[in-house]
Amino acid sequence: MNASSILLHPAAKPLVFALCLLPVAWLAWGAAAGGLGANPAEALIRGLGDWTLRLLCLTLAGTPLRVRARLPALARYRRMLGLFTFFYACLHLLSYGWLDMGLQVADIGHDILKRPFILVGFVGWLLLVPLAATSFNRAVRALGARQWLALHRLVYAIAPLALLHFFWMRAGKNDFAEVAVYGIVIGALLLERLQRNFQAKSRASA
Repeated sequence: MNASSILLHPAAKPLVFALCLLPVAWLAWGAAAGGLGANPAEALIRGLGDWTLRLLCLTLAGTPLRVRARLPALARYRRMLGLFTFFYACLHLLSYGWLDMGLQVADIGHDILKRPFILVGFVGWLLLVPLAATSFNRAVRALGARQWLALHRLVYAIAPLALLHFFWMRAGKNDFAEVAVYGIVIGALLLERLQRNFQAKSRASA
């Protein structure tokens, strides 16, 4: 069985769906069982943020992998991964607002404006909202393919914001090892996108 047939197997999408839920299930179990260390609230908030960034990278990697590995079936998973990115981003924001700020809206608003790394993360979340809201076939038909594609290119602006949010958060502890890894991954994916744009323009003008 080759890679394409595996990706097209009826059980493949439910399996990917279940795998995407595993991190939040693991974090929830750890919180309930007291397995998140001395500061479970911080561990939960950061764990959800880490998985948001990982899923964002996987979403961005979908098209390059599909093109370079010649696996068109990967396109079936991009929407799911994008929605799970938004799901984890929402949980990350909710856990911050609840566990750090006690769901006090005024305090949350003040904290967002006061701390740049939270502001950057919040702006990234706001940009994800229209992408999630228009991730369905009806939205594609309503907007038109050209406008829909232009809107969803916002993901390439969200990725640097997410990386900056992560960098500023880790800067407080002078821990940049993971930041460097994500920076390389996101930088490579953005450069790959620029290369594809350049090649498309070259073919169009030829």
